[in-house]
Amino acid sequence: MSSIKPWLLAARLRTLPLAFSCIILGNLLAATAGSFNLSILILSLLTTLLFQVLSNYANDYGDGVKGTDDQRKGEKRMVSSGIISRKAMKRAVYILTLLSFISATLLSYLALIDSGWTLVLLFVALGCLAILAALFYTIGDTAYGYSGWGDFFVLLFFGWVGVMGSYYIQTSSLSIVMLMPSTAVGLLAVGVLNLNNMRDIETDTIAGKFSIPVRIGLPWAKAYHIALIVIAFDLAFFYAQMKGGDTWRNLFLLAAPLLLWNISSVFRAWKSEDFEPLLKRLAITTLLFSILLGLGIYLSY
Repeated sequence: MSSIKPWLLAARLRTLPLAFSCIILGNLLAATAGSFNLSILILSLLTTLLFQVLSNYANDYGDGVKGTDDQRKGEKRMVSSGIISRKAMKRAVYILTLLSFISATLLSYLALIDSGWTLVLLFVALGCLAILAALFYTIGDTAYGYSGWGDFFVLLFFGWVGVMGSYYIQTSSLSIVMLMPSTAVGLLAVGVLNLNNMRDIETDTIAGKFSIPVRIGLPWAKAYHIALIVIAFDLAFFYAQMKGGDTWRNLFLLAAPLLLWNISSVFRAWKSEDFEPLLKRLAITTLLFSILLGLGIYLSY
């Protein structure tokens, strides 16, 4: 295997559509409000890219050290398979942590310096929290991913912080109704994590990783998954109707068949390999959903 390919595999670039969803939605809604800066969008996407790769490297390292991935099914993990050494991955995590901090700090400064240093420092602090969340999902004795808190932090950073933070740095304003689209996208992101955890339920149980599916069992995890998607769709629907405008606001309904397909596929999935293709599908559907929701609101005015 070439020297670069293992690092690309460990970066799990297929997760990027999910990571970009909240940024794109926040920026489309900001453009609807009449405030948009392309440079800020590009830097936001770069920062998100660095956060996501950092998270995936840290997860590969953390699960590899704990032995969680030793018996896992599906795609091969680089540290547990020995393709990338622990030392090399740890070094990569340090480098990505530094790059993520620099990018997040630069984004906060360029976007918010006109509003004062207090806001700049607040968003730098949010960036630091995002970095810590990426690192300690699986790394350390108190890794929160092993106690079932992964779902909450995905909702927090892939939903609330991602959408509302992106909106705020473009508009310098925020309203309580922004919780609706940000929660909608965040819940779909939680759905992707839940699919991952349902796939790994057997190996996670052995490894002592108490994800939500491990805690409640596969049948209830499926019901939880369906609730995530239905609530996300309902929140988007109510938000679109609340915003008013013409029929373009309902553009996101085009994603409904894909969400229904995901639900029906989850009903039929029982083996680990059944869940594997659903991960990528829902990640891409979440990106499409975000684009259609934001674009529909934008075009309706």
